[in-house]
Amino acid sequence: MMMQPHHAALIRHSFDQIAPVADEAAALFYRRLFEQSPELRPLFIGDVRQQGRRLMEMIGAAVRLLDHPAALLPVLAQLGARHAGYGVEPDDYRKVGRALIATLAEALGEGFDDATREA
Repeated sequence: MMMQPHHAALIRHSFDQIAPVADEAAALFYRRLFEQSPELRPLFIGDVRQQGRRLMEMIGAAVRLLDHPAALLPVLAQLGARHAGYGVEPDDYRKVGRALIATLAEALGEGFDDATREA
C-alpha cells in the first residue's frame, strides 16, 4: 500500500523538526523505551548514544524513501531480519512504536497534532 502524500509530507515535516536535535531526540527515545519497557534493555548492547545516531540515520533514510516503497521495503525487511537475529520479538516493535510516538509528542509539543500522529 502506498502512503498518502499528505502523510508523507507530515512525516517529513516532523522529521525536519527533530533532525537538528537528533542526539537529544534519540536519548529521549531510549529513555522512554526503557521506562515503558525495561525488559527490552538487555537487547541493547554497547553505547546507546551510538545506537541512537544509527537510529536517527535509519529513520532519516526511511523518511527520504517514503515515496519509493520498492526501495524502502527491502531495506526495512533486511533491518527486521537483522533485529530478529538479536532476539527482537514481534510485540517489541509495538513497544518501540509507542516509545517513538511518545518521543515525538514530547519533542514536537503542539506541532505533534492529531494529523501528524495519524501519519
